Amino acid sequence: MATILIIEDDDVIAEFMGAVLEKEKHTIHIAHSALEGLSTFRMWSVDLILLDLGLPDQDGIQVLKKIRETSPVPVIIISARDHENNKVEALDLGADDYITKPFGTPELLARIRTALRHAVNGAKLSEAKKIINGELCIDIEHHTVSKGGQVIHLTPNEYKIIQVLAENVGKVLTHTYISQKVWGPYSNESQTLRVNMSNIRKKIEDNPVEPDYILTEIGIGYRMLEK
Repeated sequence: MATILIIEDDDVIAEFMGAVLEKEKHTIHIAHSALEGLSTFRMWSVDLILLDLGLPDQDGIQVLKKIRETSPVPVIIISARDHENNKVEALDLGADDYITKPFGTPELLARIRTALRHAVNGAKLSEAKKIINGELCIDIEHHTVSKGGQVIHLTPNEYKIIQVLAENVGKVLTHTYISQKVWGPYSNESQTLRVNMSNIRKKIEDNPVEPDYILTEIGIGYRMLEK
């Protein structure tokens, strides 16, 4: 069970999330402002943070920046701001996921489970030579991808895209994040990325129109689904 910090100024929402998570046997800390949240974060060892953007004393984006200065702890944004630009900014700054209010209990719990699994898998990644996700196998050592035991012939850039997504399975990655991982830190290859993604889906998906592995987050980027 995880220790989770909720940074949320709305008492009703904070108490609701706290009750749901305590029922799942998690340990909960609740903070109602940016200052209290950062103080609690520095005082306690936490496994995941649920962070509201609309805090009374400081924007949640600034809180996210301060957390990322010292820690890779999973951070899920919980916000009423549903504009794509808000989501892209938070994800580019290191948020692991973004949930728009209002949201249901099943969605909240599913996102938390995915973020916690991703954190555990990420800690082991340096030792891993293969990433297995359903029938997909990404062989990091040999730079190959297979599905159901059959090798899929990919271009070097297509392989890099698959590896980046697989290393962050379950996590939304923005167009900018993927582009910079594949083509370099100053690149902006959104259109090239879309072309590559279309080709990748034709090669790995049974039905590219209804993908099982790589989901498009419209206006934001892509997510590799956990199988």
